[in-house]
Amino acid sequence: MTHQTPAAGTAPAARDSALRPGRLGVLGIVFFVVAASAPLIGITGAVPVAMLLGTGAAVPGAYLAVGLTLLLFSVGYATMSRSMTNSGAFFAYVGKGLGVRAGVAAAFAALLAYLTIQLAIYGFFGVVVSGFAAGLGLDLPWYVWSILVWAIVSALSLLSVDVGAKVLGVMLVLEVIVLLVAAIAMLANGGPEGWMLAASFSPDQVFAGGFAGTAGIALAFAFASFIGFEATAIYGEEAKDPKRTVPLATYISIVVISVLFAIVSFAMVTGMGASQVADRVIELSGGLADPAGVLFGLTEQYVGGWLTVGMGILVITSLFAGLLAFQNAASRYFFALGRGGVLPGAVARTNAAGAPVVGVAITSAVALLVMIVFAVAGLDPFANLFSWMSSVTVIAIVLVEILVSAAVIRYFMAHGGGTVWSTKIAPGLSILALGVGLYLLMSRFNLLAGTAPEGVDPSLPESAWQLNALGWLLVLLPFVLLAVGYVIARTGGRRSEQLVKDFAS
Repeated sequence: MTHQTPAAGTAPAARDSALRPGRLGVLGIVFFVVAASAPLIGITGAVPVAMLLGTGAAVPGAYLAVGLTLLLFSVGYATMSRSMTNSGAFFAYVGKGLGVRAGVAAAFAALLAYLTIQLAIYGFFGVVVSGFAAGLGLDLPWYVWSILVWAIVSALSLLSVDVGAKVLGVMLVLEVIVLLVAAIAMLANGGPEGWMLAASFSPDQVFAGGFAGTAGIALAFAFASFIGFEATAIYGEEAKDPKRTVPLATYISIVVISVLFAIVSFAMVTGMGASQVADRVIELSGGLADPAGVLFGLTEQYVGGWLTVGMGILVITSLFAGLLAFQNAASRYFFALGRGGVLPGAVARTNAAGAPVVGVAITSAVALLVMIVFAVAGLDPFANLFSWMSSVTVIAIVLVEILVSAAVIRYFMAHGGGTVWSTKIAPGLSILALGVGLYLLMSRFNLLAGTAPEGVDPSLPESAWQLNALGWLLVLLPFVLLAVGYVIARTGGRRSEQLVKDFAS
């Protein structure tokens, strides 16, 4: 799930130093990007919820459908990367194609995504670690663990320490190994009903309930699991033949993530029995109080407790890596906004370690304040903190992806190059497909985030768009930040141009 800016792992002063070119091939980039997407987190966090609230046994097919949609988006995205091989963020593409003001607006929406996904991970971290520690006899509230890791992440960010690509790579290998071992064991056993391929991949099952119903819910959670694939572009400057390597790595990354989610989720369906998915998810997760319990319980059943322990440790380390990466990404967005004159210049201040100290302070303060509010209010770390914030994140990301597709069309219309398919048809179709995805996310937000008005059953198709006041605030927040960024960019004049130049030079 990690999505980093080009500077996310470096001190700001290091931006003047060139990265070593030619060191990464296609497989090297794919390795880093899939590692950063943290598949184990998505499979333990999003898949069980999608199964219970969405299409049940057909969730594996939903992941393939979203993967195909993002492959379509990547046609234009990859074509753009050939013109901007050292770019590192979505908003740089928007700035190049739609203008500086639109780029700054996209930066604000992206910043919101970074802040909210970090908050979501803090909630999920608290759930997983408190459950893991309770099993060892140490029973503490979720917020104790979340605030403890917050302190560590904040300190490391101030020291300009990041989780390196090699560490992420090792974690990826271990994650994939444990996931495949568990999946193979379930598939080899066949579970209580055997392989039910039609129940998981038949289009009539995948889209059962319609976009306004359960299919839309499953697709919405699937969209949320792909955050981070676009990070292929940040390796352009270090790639061998970047005009070929980056686009190919983008396609391969999406395929790998799609197939991995589809295989493991299908194995989980097989392990539970296609007709028993809903009941078993409730049983294993305690009514979604601990969604990771689904994969953990199935792994213990079909492999053994030893792998479950290892899997639990990997989930925790992956969550920690995600927290640190998003902390660095958000703080450096604040830094870039300050240096570009979009925010006050003081926001661009760094410390002796080269870390954006004000950006770190703002990011950490927001996270701590939100966690304290949730703890004092007695709100649930998963049903509230994780669900609310991750739902905002995916809306913000899909919104910016739509802007990127529009920027691709505009950029190549003005500058020429590319083919009609890659610069017009595919991006145009991507806008339509992502537009449908955004509609699904927003219309079913009451179920995704649990923000339906009192007395409304959000699982019913007719409940679409029925939100309480908090729900409307959260669902519109990405658009509000987009508008705020645009207005600020208008008043910032030429100073705002530096922001896009920093990331799209």
